[in-house]
Amino acid sequence: MPVRLWTSSVLKWPDAPTVLEALRQWAETLQHPDVVGIGYCGSYSRGDWGVGSDLDVVILVERATASPERRAAEWDLTELPVPVDVLVYTPEEWENLPRRLREETVWLYRR
Repeated sequence: MPVRLWTSSVLKWPDAPTVLEALRQWAETLQHPDVVGIGYCGSYSRGDWGVGSDLDVVILVERATASPERRAAEWDLTELPVPVDVLVYTPEEWENLPRRLREETVWLYRR
């Protein structure tokens, strides 16, 4: 989320390197045996993020019992400095998504 500058009432939105480093640290500490990939897509992967942009995080899991719409609730990314949309797919579901989305995704981890 935006942070207040030290001596001002002005809020500053975190820059892309700060956001992506926070995501890398989150991914490194994640202990989940079903995860086969963690990446990001959208404005941060295209480089056109701005103030108010959320981070679109892609998580690939070996198997999933919940519907794709409910899977995001299982992941706590509240420690990241911007709002996050979590997209959780199995590898099979991922391969059936639009090519553009798959091509713009930047992977931090892929098994």
